[in-house]
Amino acid sequence: MDLEFDQKHIWHPYTSMVQPTPVFPVVSAEGVSITLEDGRKLVDGMSSWWAAIHGYNHPRLNRAIREQSQKMAHIMFGGFTHQPAITLAQKLVELTAEPLQHVFFADSGSVAVEVAIKMAVQYQIAQGKANKHKLLTVAGGYHGDTFAAMAVCDPINGMHSHFRQVLAQHYFAPKPECNGDKADTREIQRLIEQHHQQIAALIIEPLVQGAGGMHFYCPQYLQQLRQLCDQYQILLIFDEIATGFGRTGSLFAYQQAEVVPDILCLGKALTGGYMTLAATLTTSKVTQGMAALAGGVLMHGPTFMANPLACAVANASIELLLSSPWQKRVQQIEKQLQQELMPCSVEPLVKDVRIKGAIGVVELHQQVDMHTMPEKFVNLGVWIRPFGRLIYLMPPYIIQPAELSKLTSAIAQVIKEINTTKPDR
Repeated sequence: MDLEFDQKHIWHPYTSMVQPTPVFPVVSAEGVSITLEDGRKLVDGMSSWWAAIHGYNHPRLNRAIREQSQKMAHIMFGGFTHQPAITLAQKLVELTAEPLQHVFFADSGSVAVEVAIKMAVQYQIAQGKANKHKLLTVAGGYHGDTFAAMAVCDPINGMHSHFRQVLAQHYFAPKPECNGDKADTREIQRLIEQHHQQIAALIIEPLVQGAGGMHFYCPQYLQQLRQLCDQYQILLIFDEIATGFGRTGSLFAYQQAEVVPDILCLGKALTGGYMTLAATLTTSKVTQGMAALAGGVLMHGPTFMANPLACAVANASIELLLSSPWQKRVQQIEKQLQQELMPCSVEPLVKDVRIKGAIGVVELHQQVDMHTMPEKFVNLGVWIRPFGRLIYLMPPYIIQPAELSKLTSAIAQVIKEINTTKPDR
């Protein structure tokens, strides 16, 4: 491959064209193994940013795309419909809580969040509450890279802080904190009491804050948010783009809190990592409540909305997940991560180790070096892409114990190698 051309002309995610970080040429992927151009094989610890929950090159998912491609690869969704989209919507309605009855298909997680925000604001305007156009969220969150989504990401430590002057201004509470099963919602309650007449919706990642810092918190926090939102006529949006489809141990993270959002955003693992697709689900209360404004028309319509190939493979991915022992697999991954990552907590460089479901996080006292650390992992035969102060794992659910041990031992080895660096406390 022409890596020189790549370096000079292709922008990779979250990188600079002036000081590009190394990239590694991939020629194929199978199961949990990624094969580089030079023949090296890497055990995948990232599920391609948390999406490839079944691993790579799965025959059932391959077949779904192949069969659908022979019928139609794409058709506009404006004025048309098709069976893959209908079937997928039926599955999502059946799998999620009963009040969630309406599905909007989007291109990506960021767009799903944009749609959720539009729904919430339009709902409040239609209720005669035009002043309720602000969002409430928490520090440490991540909801995407488009502008409305960026505006509800962490405003201080988030990756979008340099756009602060051009982003919509919303309300931020401290990141969720719990003491055992007791949630501290005092500050978010204060903000709601003070600003509820301006707040259209509260958006949050349930139980796990993903790319904003891999922070975990208790279900009771969500229960108290639901009560506050009901009390002050604020819609509750759950962003389950990262946590949906089993990652935290339940099919959806909100199920562990036994609360239902007014709007739910899904993505990433929806297609098993095969194609980009997301969905925003909402209740009849919201759709009917929007009707007083423009007849309830939601002014959003991506060109590739409900792409038949993506919907077909999403259907196959959901069927594959539900027919597999995914809960047992996630439990086994969680147990092994506990056993093999927790010993890292004694290292001076390590600030914290935390595990939830098929998520393992090692937080350091200092920023990782993205120019050198990924290569260290590649040289150990694993693919782990850290960020900020975090080295984390979100492997495919099909990973075997020996493969997972290779990932955890690589983390331990790299930490030991760099432990001579004085922690920046």
